[in-house]
Amino acid sequence: MDTLRLNKNTANKTAFSFVHGSDDAVIVGDRNLTVEEVISVARYGTQVRLTDDLEKLANVQASCDFIHHAVESGEPIYGVTTGFGGMANVVISPESAALLQNNLMWYHKVGAGKKLPLVDVRAAMLLRANSHISGASGIRLELIKRMLIFLNAGVTPHVCEFGSIGASGDLTPLAYITGALIGLNSSYTVDFNGEEMNALTALKKLGLEPLQLLPKEGLAMMNGTSVMTGIAANCVYDTKNLLALAMGAHALAIQGLNGTNQSFHPFIHKLKPHSGQKWAANQMLSLLIGSRLVREELNGSHNYRGEDPIQDRYSLRCLAQYMGPIVDGLEQIQKQIEVEINSVTDNPLIDVENQASYHGGNFLGQYIGVGMDQLRYYIGLLAKHLDVQIAYLVAPEFNNGLSPSLVGNKDRSVNMGFKGLQITGNSIMPLLTFYGNSIADRFPTHAEQYNQNINSQGFASANLARQSVEIFQQYIAIALMFGVQAVDLRTYTIVEHYDARATLSPATRDLYLAIRDVVGQAPSPNRPYIWNDNEQALDEHIAKIATDIANGGQIVQAVNGLLLTLEDV
Repeated sequence: MDTLRLNKNTANKTAFSFVHGSDDAVIVGDRNLTVEEVISVARYGTQVRLTDDLEKLANVQASCDFIHHAVESGEPIYGVTTGFGGMANVVISPESAALLQNNLMWYHKVGAGKKLPLVDVRAAMLLRANSHISGASGIRLELIKRMLIFLNAGVTPHVCEFGSIGASGDLTPLAYITGALIGLNSSYTVDFNGEEMNALTALKKLGLEPLQLLPKEGLAMMNGTSVMTGIAANCVYDTKNLLALAMGAHALAIQGLNGTNQSFHPFIHKLKPHSGQKWAANQMLSLLIGSRLVREELNGSHNYRGEDPIQDRYSLRCLAQYMGPIVDGLEQIQKQIEVEINSVTDNPLIDVENQASYHGGNFLGQYIGVGMDQLRYYIGLLAKHLDVQIAYLVAPEFNNGLSPSLVGNKDRSVNMGFKGLQITGNSIMPLLTFYGNSIADRFPTHAEQYNQNINSQGFASANLARQSVEIFQQYIAIALMFGVQAVDLRTYTIVEHYDARATLSPATRDLYLAIRDVVGQAPSPNRPYIWNDNEQALDEHIAKIATDIANGGQIVQAVNGLLLTLEDV
């Protein structure tokens, strides 16, 4: 089987090139999809197949037949024999029912701004197919199959980043996907395995003919939460990776500060047994096991430390209690996203068994809007905590013997160490806490003739979450750089050389080595990570680390194998 390698370019798009990959496929219609399966298709080109369940396939056709009979008989059904939204009082004749659907693409070709990342659009196509396979939408199997053909061939419609208020779903974003799928006009464009072309040319290369939509099909394709949910799935996946890296960064900081492991003792956390708190405590114990840089106090000992407090400051001692709600919140968001991934979100919905249609509002993306608002808030909390750890590390008044601003070569008086790097971090952290503000509560109440008078802002919230993730990837790169320098300097105070491989816990040693490898600096007993200011450009290090993280590279892989699930705690 062919899979797709994703390569980011300067235009914030993703180019796909075919490489040989796994024979595993994601099956649409057999069972509920997970966030991980969505990611495997959206980012890594895992092939997609349609279910062989004959009953489900028959239901898809039966829903089309229901719409056909309704149009022939003149039965009043919203968006099929009526106009749309606030114009739903307009009666549409049977002769105009198909024209109504094809016209829908045109007046929703109003997107603005930059193009969405291709991985988000690919996720959206997978989710739209998954929604329609339930047989409640009145859409031909041919259209569902066409989405899978596009996915498997690496053909991705271009979609704009502005145009949805998340009320009647993602109308405008999904209009761009639909217009490209059916080849409505050459003004619809796609990325065809890295090459930009118009949709008609892409269809010809795929051996497909343009399609005219039948009654209900335009509405079924455009009415739904698939784009915002696809973006959200990517954001949840990335944020869980960033959570793992944040835990790794904290573990490096604790070792750099010669902190205690006692704060994570199971006895403490069984007496306040929030699942996320227990997870964080257990995880940190796992990350610190075998370290020579921490104070081993799990036996209940309390050793005085000269002028320093007998116990660690709150950013270390209360880490599990602080991280716990974030962990619990991310788990809850993922569960909600996975429900949305496997939901039917258009309107009206067709009950094939009882030969009835129902008008409702499953297209409202409120779970995405609120969930992505919360996700951005949690990212802000993660950044704020790391910012405190960085301040702790650089201050000689508090860092238990490390140099000011983590200067490497103290004999060179002009060295300022990580002073500038901290300021860059300080410039990013407030952005992340600002991005944590909600948008789901800021909807226009007058939208579309007062028809969409509540709206989720789910699409906007998801896009903001994507931006927050991208910014946090830069910030976590900075935090990890502080961690590597700190453990090198702490190693020197313990064993009088700078190679932290000899002193780190096994779990954090892998992370330490991955960072060193990405920036091209092998550990040395003679020098810490940064020795003299003028021997390297730290902005290049930030970029290399952040890029590796964004691509799920070796730095992410160094921590992912260590993560427990909440069920393990």
